[in-house]
Amino acid sequence: MAESRPYVKNVAPAKLELLITIVHAEKVRYYTNLIQEEAGVNLQLTSQASGTSEKAIMNYLGLNQSTRTAIFSIIREDKIKDTLELLDEKFNTIKDGGGIAVTVPLSSIIGTLVYGFLSNDKRTIKQ
Repeated sequence: MAESRPYVKNVAPAKLELLITIVHAEKVRYYTNLIQEEAGVNLQLTSQASGTSEKAIMNYLGLNQSTRTAIFSIIREDKIKDTLELLDEKFNTIKDGGGIAVTVPLSSIIGTLVYGFLSNDKRTIKQ
């Protein structure tokens, strides 16, 4: 009989949020790696992005190139401040590295194991 892995109950130390980062398509790999390393993100999705904003607004945000990519990352609430500050720094210091990042709170995450994976909480599975 295979040994089952017990898990720890009540492991929700921090709420989860969806971090949406829009960057130049050429920089998407850099930013996905940066977010993963800085915030310990386990799940990121990317998608080509386009919008209807006026050209002046896009230039102001540093998104004046035509190809953009949206990065969707599940991030713990306690990692948001440091991650957004780091992204802001990189948006302002990397050549053609401009972008924008916002967060949206998530609710109704069901299940200890799902929460543990999304929050990169190693306490959910004992080995």
